[in-house]
Amino acid sequence: MTPDYDAVARARQGDESAYAELLSRYRDRVFTFLLRVAGDPTDAEDLAQETFLKAFTSFDLYDASRPLISWLFKIAHNTAYDHLRARRIAVSLDDEEGVLELADDAAGPEESASASFNSELIERAFAALPPAYREVMLLRHKEELEYSQIAEITGLPEGTVKIRLFRGRDLLKGKLEALGLAPETK
Repeated sequence: MTPDYDAVARARQGDESAYAELLSRYRDRVFTFLLRVAGDPTDAEDLAQETFLKAFTSFDLYDASRPLISWLFKIAHNTAYDHLRARRIAVSLDDEEGVLELADDAAGPEESASASFNSELIERAFAALPPAYREVMLLRHKEELEYSQIAEITGLPEGTVKIRLFRGRDLLKGKLEALGLAPETK
């Protein structure tokens, strides 16, 4: 049983406070994921609403032995993919391991401003990645999901998830180097 079991059980019985509890618990994570995949706040908001609507009307399909967030990300993934496909945005992915991180040794105001500027550049470089790479990288590094969970959410084989992570990191590293930011590889 998952920690969300009681709230899901209450929601299945029509308890509106359970819906509100689950929405409050996961809204920000799902929205942030969709924002980074879709790249537009308005689209992400619409996709998040659609994701929760689909989830709340399909609780009978939820397997309570698995984490609710994985199920929500699966619905969000499918919703975003349908949205991107409808807009004729090509979705391609592939990757492996190698976390990219920019050292932040900012001590004073000048260094802090530089770090903030660099952070913005990193976000822009990340946003410029193809959606399929962004998605697996978000699920792995932001949401800290295992490869098997990402594979389940995306419907991809685990090997493809690893390849997309590797290629996404490589693309991001290239973009950062082109901007004069040399990421450290862990």
